[in-house]
Amino acid sequence: MTAWMVRTGHGPAHPNSGRRGTAGREDDAMSRGREASRVPSLLVGTAALLTLACGVGVAHGADGGASDVPGAHGAHGVPAAGGPAQEPGGGGDPSRTDDVAAAGGSSWMRAAGVFSPPGSFVPSDALTYDTRLVPAGARIEVTQFADPSGTRVGARLRGLMPGRAYGMHVHTSPCGADPAAAGPHYQHRPAATADPVNEVWLDFRTDEEGDGRAEALHGWGFREGGARSVIIHDRQGGAGERAACFTVPFGPHGQD
Repeated sequence: MTAWMVRTGHGPAHPNSGRRGTAGREDDAMSRGREASRVPSLLVGTAALLTLACGVGVAHGADGGASDVPGAHGAHGVPAAGGPAQEPGGGGDPSRTDDVAAAGGSSWMRAAGVFSPPGSFVPSDALTYDTRLVPAGARIEVTQFADPSGTRVGARLRGLMPGRAYGMHVHTSPCGADPAAAGPHYQHRPAATADPVNEVWLDFRTDEEGDGRAEALHGWGFREGGARSVIIHDRQGGAGERAACFTVPFGPHGQD
């Protein structure tokens, strides 16, 4: 985690133009000048500290570009009606950005976060358990579009190890300090084996800059509260070590 230090203060006082008055008036003028110069510095310092405390979420729009405004891009014609950031992980993650919209029996969701190790000073709903594969500061965005015909889940990632294959699946529980906290893969129908038809697999390979993306489309929807996170694995396929986790507020089919 990068720490930023904000230093406030004032430089040397500028001499007054014109004739100088008595020593008493000169002292008063210098005192007022120092107070006046201190106000902008204090305002700047306060604003910077508030920015650090509140955090800044940056998410990627549907066109792959960065957006400073949450919900600036929708999907499948559904506008992103963004509200205040949610806290699905219960940690008050200041880096998190969530948007949800619903209309005409369809729903759209976007969740974006920044990875940090468990127990970091700044809490996060995106946890990395292997900082070699998923460095602290790497970013993730997960989207879901759902309607009565099915569910489309997409993922975009930035800042991972370049040129590497990763596995990723939707899991049943929120992330925790223990990688096992996210539970097993979400399955449409309970089964003893893992497969991409009955589960949501989002395997991907990063490019030379460490960015990757994946998408999965299914003719079924999530059960209410049944899908709560995505796990990034160290290899593709149905298994692998858990390298990172992101708590995501997946929802069922859109409702009228």
